[in-house]
Amino acid sequence: MSINFVSLMSALFIGGAAGYLGSLMATKKMSLAGDVLSHVALPGIGFALLLGLNISLGALASLIIGVFIIWLLGMKTSLSSELLTGVVFVISLAIGFIVVPDHELLEALFGDIASVNYADMAMVILISIIVFLVARNIYPKMMLAYISEDMALAEGVKINKNNLIYLLIVAVVIAFGVKIAGSLLTSALIILPAAAAKNISGSMKQYSFLAALLGVVGAGGGVALAGIIGISAGPVVAILSAIIFGFTLAFGKIMR
Repeated sequence: MSINFVSLMSALFIGGAAGYLGSLMATKKMSLAGDVLSHVALPGIGFALLLGLNISLGALASLIIGVFIIWLLGMKTSLSSELLTGVVFVISLAIGFIVVPDHELLEALFGDIASVNYADMAMVILISIIVFLVARNIYPKMMLAYISEDMALAEGVKINKNNLIYLLIVAVVIAFGVKIAGSLLTSALIILPAAAAKNISGSMKQYSFLAALLGVVGAGGGVALAGIIGISAGPVVAILSAIIFGFTLAFGKIMR
């Protein structure tokens, strides 16, 4: 088997964007929300497969609906965002397993990097750059809100608006990551690089940079290894990212 250039480039860009977003998600202690949101993509993937459409677009539609439901209910009720995300997750998972065709269930759960074409690659690169720029813009505002909501409000930070923007760009990254890792393992692109970077970072700036870098290494290396071995990329990306996390956990103090 060989390494597919289109697949590799897509993985490198989406991995970097996912890792960068993950650094903010981990800081705000929202890592489990990233895992749950990846499963919200399942109904959209199922409908896309049934209709013969691009699964990333189907996943994106499902995720955007889920994000708006979570955001709106979060403002209208006293329920926590984690609880609301869990409710949407359960409903999405049930609908997803009903609508996803049995013979394409593995693709929905674990991805199919071989199906990525040049148009997908161009879209992933563009989306990844936009996501990075948007995330970089709201990063300091969200960090200020995390430290002190009162201080953020005094500085004119629109907390609810920034939270919505953040959830939407996470949804975009997940939607375009499903072809690489599937709905089951896409969260690995977000959570594991951030967790690994936290073990070896000495500052927030270094942390976000290393999370993006390790996201690139985990996703790109996983896709390359999967191509050489000839197996599905999703599990390999997750395992390689987990190995990197384990390495930084063991030698983090030395590497700081």
